[in-house]
Amino acid sequence: MSEATARPDDSAWMPTFGAWIIALVSTLGALFIGEVMGQAPCDLCWYQRAFMFPLAVLFTVAALRSDGGAWYYAAPLASIGWLIAAFHNLLYFQIIPTAIKPCGQGPSCSGEAMLLFGSLPIPLLSLASFTAIILLLIVVRRRTPA
Repeated sequence: MSEATARPDDSAWMPTFGAWIIALVSTLGALFIGEVMGQAPCDLCWYQRAFMFPLAVLFTVAALRSDGGAWYYAAPLASIGWLIAAFHNLLYFQIIPTAIKPCGQGPSCSGEAMLLFGSLPIPLLSLASFTAIILLLIVVRRRTPA
């Protein structure tokens, strides 16, 4: 085993750890809002959860192993989640007409239920989380040898 593979990549560990913290807090926050506060997620929130929840697990393993190569697997998940979150924000802030609103039965994408603490839009928090994770993955990619 060569020295490069025997020693973890310390330069990629901190941004990977940061991405894990963001994914973990986002996952726990979504579970708290849904399970403790009893707020049912809209369809777009479910799709975003489908891409955020695995990131928390993936970054756990990557941080424990100091695996800078995890960005290969995390980047597609974070990017698709970001696209869904961006679309959700366009709906929430009424930039896209409601005629193409994809939410079916259940809570509205733009209703009062989408506000946390009365003023912080949940879709905006999701977009911010995915954005921060993607930025940290760019840092990981730059610090990981090819």
